Amino acid sequence: MPFDAYEVALEMVHSLRDLLPRIRAQNPSLATQIERAAPSVPLNLSEGRRRGGKDRQYHWRIAAGSTEETRAALDVAEALGYVEPEATARTRSLLDRILAMTWRMTH
Repeated sequence: MPFDAYEVALEMVHSLRDLLPRIRAQNPSLATQIERAAPSVPLNLSEGRRRGGKDRQYHWRIAAGSTEETRAALDVAEALGYVEPEATARTRSLLDRILAMTWRMTH
């Protein structure tokens, strides 16, 4: 059975493939932070899908937090001039979709 939030999260991770080398060239630590936060989103969504009750909600809240962390890291990368807003637009759109989905899933 399809799980839209998971599919969008995978698309978000894929959208980072071109951004990460550019960020890593300027700030390896920030790239590593993104590499930790972004994959956590689909992983926690998937794990939560197979859980129940409060445990399910917990994993979906973790996914939302990792989504916010990824967005904040992109904010920092843009603020420091590592990437341009145009380069992050697709990823940001996907992050917004994930946040909307996880909000609905947890409220």
